Amino acid sequence: MRNYSAEDVDSYIASSEPEARPTLNELRKLIKSTIPKAEESISWGVPFYKHHGLLAGFAVFKNHVSFGLAFVLEDGVREELTEKGYTTGKKTVQIRFDQKVPTTAITQILKAKATMNEAKRTIK
Repeated sequence: MRNYSAEDVDSYIASSEPEARPTLNELRKLIKSTIPKAEESISWGVPFYKHHGLLAGFAVFKNHVSFGLAFVLEDGVREELTEKGYTTGKKTVQIRFDQKVPTTAITQILKAKATMNEAKRTIK
């Protein structure tokens, strides 16, 4: 859900459906603990994080939370998540409210993207 009236991530989560909040809070905590220097903001009406460029964000929908990335998921990661029951797209992972957050995969994805962003910054 895009919430253009949300001023910050706290208000975005607070205005979301109660069943979505645990997943939203867990994703937020995971992003902040994995990439502590990531900048947190509301972009495009959803929580979004930057670290030397675009990193990742998330949004709540009717029955799931979508974790979105600023790059294409590798096929192996996508297949692994799909085998575990998650719906994936080229740049997204859908986490139903009854599913656990795939912390290992998301941690790996975040670290890989942060490393890519840092490398691009060093080249410039």
